[in-house]
Amino acid sequence: MSTYILGIDVGTTSLKAVLLETDSRSVIETQALPTTSDIVDNSGTKVKEQEPKRIIEVLDRCIAQLPREKLQRVSSIGLSGQMHGVLFWKAESGCDWSNKDSFTPRDTSQLITWQDGRCTSHFLSSLPKPDSHLSVATGFGCATIFWYMRHRPEFLQDFTVAGTIQDYVVSMLCGLDGCVMTPQNAASWGFFNTSNNQWNIDILKAAGFPLHLLPQCVSSGGLAGKTCSDWHGIPAGTPVAAALGDFQCSVYSCMRARTDAVLNISTSAQLTFAMPADFKPPDSPQPTSSIAYFPYFNGSYLAVAASLNGGNVLATFVEMLRAWMKELGTELSDSCLYEKLIHCALNQETSDLRVSPTILGERHDPLCLGQVTDISTTNLSLGHVTRALCRGVMHNITSMMPVECLQQAGVSRIVGSGSALARNEVLRQEVEKVFPQPVVYGQNADSAVGVVMVLCDFL
Repeated sequence: MSTYILGIDVGTTSLKAVLLETDSRSVIETQALPTTSDIVDNSGTKVKEQEPKRIIEVLDRCIAQLPREKLQRVSSIGLSGQMHGVLFWKAESGCDWSNKDSFTPRDTSQLITWQDGRCTSHFLSSLPKPDSHLSVATGFGCATIFWYMRHRPEFLQDFTVAGTIQDYVVSMLCGLDGCVMTPQNAASWGFFNTSNNQWNIDILKAAGFPLHLLPQCVSSGGLAGKTCSDWHGIPAGTPVAAALGDFQCSVYSCMRARTDAVLNISTSAQLTFAMPADFKPPDSPQPTSSIAYFPYFNGSYLAVAASLNGGNVLATFVEMLRAWMKELGTELSDSCLYEKLIHCALNQETSDLRVSPTILGERHDPLCLGQVTDISTTNLSLGHVTRALCRGVMHNITSMMPVECLQQAGVSRIVGSGSALARNEVLRQEVEKVFPQPVVYGQNADSAVGVVMVLCDFL
């Protein structure tokens, strides 16, 4: 009788669950739902938070839509999710299992996401220098905890455990008293040395950091524990892997050879390739470098240009136009407006308008905001602007990781992936103009699929 691996990705805007049949190594069931869990903040403080109860409700709906007879034969569970963010909870009461089939979050904070902007450049410059090759940016878990230490210390006194949202789900499924975290997620928090897989304990202790909030680290691909209760038909005692980073899992799902580079454009945008097996990262942070080195698997690293500006820029453009139209007395849905914009841009093969789309800044240059230049009377049509915006998204990511860098690394093809690329032919055209290497699609980067592939290979 077939057994299955359940893979779950808790993303920024959506949640996805897949079932992989272990014998055939084929994904045979998929469910995905939007989380719609953002909390609206009108304070002007750049706070970005999500409601964990809403996320878990969507998780339950997603799992419940999978065939129960197959869930009863799940042999292991793996999770990935949005990196950098932090959720706080109480070890003894982080959830309520009184609902027989699932759990409900209890005594938790809101999820402070990777998009959070409360840590200003001035604030970040006041933090101790980490013993790591990775810089610390706003939205990183340790930076957020430092912010609460200085601005709302009483807040931290209410909680005993912290982790990413995917770490929280793992902890609740396994009934853990604390939190276990892989180096992939730990590195995304900052103040973590990937060479020895240790937190910067001495540095953090000297700064008065609440060390009890640091999760225990386990290897990427290792187990966190076993389910403490039946869950949607999945038997108690089912092994659960420690949560992985969504970025690493998305790459794992579609990088077929070490000579591949993966370009993923969804909410944000990333361009990445695998470093040689013997690569060692720098000894200290390179805060102005647009390329970072993320821990991958088995001690290896990915070279990553991780842009904050991707499909979210296009979505902001659509929202702006829709708001203008509403003010003018007419309304159009986002999806309909998006389709019309793409149609206009397809009829406009080129444009001399220049759009720098960095409306969210970049981690290596947070003060570099968006610009529109070379404006004339002949290039203000929707076709011109949409074409220039798509080209600008691509120019930004390739300015962070130049084509020459890929060529020197021996990259022979580009694997294009992500929801923004999938639905936007204009963006795909601009991708193919930029790279001399062939661009292939159809091997879509999928974090949930990457999770089950990892479990197949590592467990």
